[in-house]
Amino acid sequence: MKKVLVLGAGLVSRPLVRYLLDHGYTVTVASRTVSKAVKLIDGHERGEALSLNVEDKAALEKLVSENDLSISLLPYAYHVTVAEFCIQYKKHMVTTSYVSDEMKALDGRAREAGITILNEIGLDPGIDHMSAMKIIHKIQNAGGTVTKFFSYCGGLPAPDADDNPWGYKFSWSPRGVVMAGRNSARYLKDGQIVDVPGPELFGLHWYVQLQGYGELEAYLNRNSIPYIEIYGLQGVKNMLRGTLRNPGWCYTMKKLADLDYFNLDEQDLSGKTYADVSAKLGGFEAAGDVKQKLAQAIDVNVHTNAISRMDWLGLLENAAVPADCKSPLDVLAARLNEKLVYADGERDLCVMQHEFEAEYPDGRKEGTVSSLVDMGISGGDSSMARTVSLPAAIGARMILEGTIADKGVFIPVAPSIYEPVLKELETDTKVIFRETTRTL
Repeated sequence: MKKVLVLGAGLVSRPLVRYLLDHGYTVTVASRTVSKAVKLIDGHERGEALSLNVEDKAALEKLVSENDLSISLLPYAYHVTVAEFCIQYKKHMVTTSYVSDEMKALDGRAREAGITILNEIGLDPGIDHMSAMKIIHKIQNAGGTVTKFFSYCGGLPAPDADDNPWGYKFSWSPRGVVMAGRNSARYLKDGQIVDVPGPELFGLHWYVQLQGYGELEAYLNRNSIPYIEIYGLQGVKNMLRGTLRNPGWCYTMKKLADLDYFNLDEQDLSGKTYADVSAKLGGFEAAGDVKQKLAQAIDVNVHTNAISRMDWLGLLENAAVPADCKSPLDVLAARLNEKLVYADGERDLCVMQHEFEAEYPDGRKEGTVSSLVDMGISGGDSSMARTVSLPAAIGARMILEGTIADKGVFIPVAPSIYEPVLKELETDTKVIFRETTRTL
């Protein structure tokens, strides 16, 4: 009986653990908070929950050596350490994270060890790659050339849970969301590379009509240029990857960036209130009409939605900031983590849309739109949990069964991987894309 080690027991882990147990594997869940691991195992006879501090390299090494495959749902900074142990003991590995340069550098050693290290097999990255490649290969197999490719993804509250001024709730790490707001971005427009620095990320946004849902706001997601090669899109003239949010998100986040709330520099915040931090960042005194002073500091009308959202979030309150906050970003993440939360039974929503334009040798031009609108289960697993962890679980099963035989470090862009994974997601989990094509 094959043994799988799951590192991490966070918000997205449950569907993966249950899938592996239901498919006959022995599963060990190791987490810093062992109570979370115990809850995931839920008394299953083939499950084991363990406490693990991932900084304890000896304990981590032992666990990796004792299992046939390790799935790392840890922060990406730990993936390479896990991978090195997998290489040492000739064990397979799966992650849902982007491949870092350090992970990519392990490709040769992984091949020599005869192991598979499958990365980027979650939602984004993951389902985005697989669903896009399905259409790209379809176009190319028909002799076409993709000239435009826009890809969007977002996690949002379902409409019946969208009850706060931000139009957002967290189904994963608030700090991770805020950290992503610091990223610079790069995309291709009319054949030319365009760079957008991190502080201006939210200043460039636009609206997208999502099939089967409605209008959402989009902004750039990191560097889109490497995907020209990864996806085999030589000849593409317009290429970008974006993130979807409810309207108003980008304007508010841009004003927070202007206020320097994305600053990671550590400061002495002991004894400070949220109002103190906002006042310091805005260069005004935390007294009198603080809301009006904040509006002046970021050059907006006091009645704008951005000010209303910051006020609702509590950034003008006289309550003390948490003791573990060391930077403005920590303060912002703490407020978001406290306020933008799902109540028991509330559903989330994962949305994804790919937009293609293609040219064919006979002169035809076609546009294709492929979209996903997936709701969480009321009282059950969130959409984010299912769409992130189930592709990883399916990938792990395929590796252990020998269906995925590739060795080295790679991502799921080959038909041998994405076809069965997408089919199983559609059949068993109802993660279904709606595709339409029209003549241009």
